[in-house]
Amino acid sequence: MFEAEAICSPALLQLPIHTRKFISSKPRIGFLTRISTPDVLLSQTHHQSCSLFSIQKDSRAQTRTSFPLNASSSSVESAEYIEEPATNVRFQTSVSLPGCSSSLALLGTGYREKVFAIIGVKVYAAGLYVNQSILNNLNAWKGRPAAEIQKDPSLFSSMFQSPSEKSLQIILVRDVDGKTFWDALNDAISPRIKSPTPVDESALSTFRSTFEGQPLKKGTFIFLTWLQASKMLVSISSNGLPSSVDATIESENVSSALFDVFFGDTPVSPTLKASVATGLESVLK
Repeated sequence: MFEAEAICSPALLQLPIHTRKFISSKPRIGFLTRISTPDVLLSQTHHQSCSLFSIQKDSRAQTRTSFPLNASSSSVESAEYIEEPATNVRFQTSVSLPGCSSSLALLGTGYREKVFAIIGVKVYAAGLYVNQSILNNLNAWKGRPAAEIQKDPSLFSSMFQSPSEKSLQIILVRDVDGKTFWDALNDAISPRIKSPTPVDESALSTFRSTFEGQPLKKGTFIFLTWLQASKMLVSISSNGLPSSVDATIESENVSSALFDVFFGDTPVSPTLKASVATGLESVLK
């Protein structure tokens, strides 16, 4: 079994953000169009839940799509979007979310893929949004190349510890029931919490009850928003941006574990982490 991935590198934190337009607007399930080098293998799994968030190694053969900071003024759409190229899912370049003090800017996008035989089926696209004040905590990495940023765990630790708001948006590109989604997420989070405290167990219980019993259809938006290291908001919407918070998770261990799932040394979406690193390279010049 093999995998293929694409990298989208928006670099959108400079203001003002000009309009980016794309003709394709509907999320769809994508399939492999090429096979990466044979020595990059996906481990097999017999459980769908484990596949959604299990470690996915980065392919050596990657497609890079760049997005200009100044888009043409002749485009036909007025909304501001970035399209994740592997899934054709569009992300707004900035969002206002319940519980956040100000709008957040898109820093990078990627996707998560499940491989059946040699056919890759995308499960979701993901994008990281941040409050631009987070850059004040990252001055030490100014001028660093993306490859160096991506491999530096101290940078992502500084991002997590920063009091600036940040939010991970997940957009499903196939139907997934809530229990399957939570089981996969829990399988990724729990091993990262070595000795759970009662606070951690309570937070995980709240997390679980938020997803179990929910039919998560294709196109559903899930926002996991870190307000601070010990407080995270969960918002789910099947009709565009959410207008309310579905759950508040108050555990630094759980919040940190979730951030590590996506931005640690073994991220479940290497394309997302690589894209965020490229975005940071651009805005930290």
